[in-house]
Amino acid sequence: MSAADFLKKLPSAFNAAEASGTNCTINFVCSKPVNVVINNGACSVNDGTAGGADLTITMEDDDLIALMKGELNGMTAFMTGKLQVDGDLMLAQRMASFFDASKL
Repeated sequence: MSAADFLKKLPSAFNAAEASGTNCTINFVCSKPVNVVINNGACSVNDGTAGGADLTITMEDDDLIALMKGELNGMTAFMTGKLQVDGDLMLAQRMASFFDASKL
């Protein structure tokens, strides 16, 4: 499964209560880039990158899937160069709480 296909499952794992008050766009740059929009308690996933994104995450597909499933530690991935982050670092840290990994 590609990271893009995996990320398209995010709305089903979205925890609106955890993301309350958060309105943002997150670009995921992998083999097939997608962007995730969180707005007014809803989550959507779109093909391609979005201009003016609050956060851009760049990773290889397998690493991104492992990160989102909670199988890869974000700090370890960042320190070893598997995870590249550009933009709102606080959003990057909070993002994991927006999704229930057990539903992915």
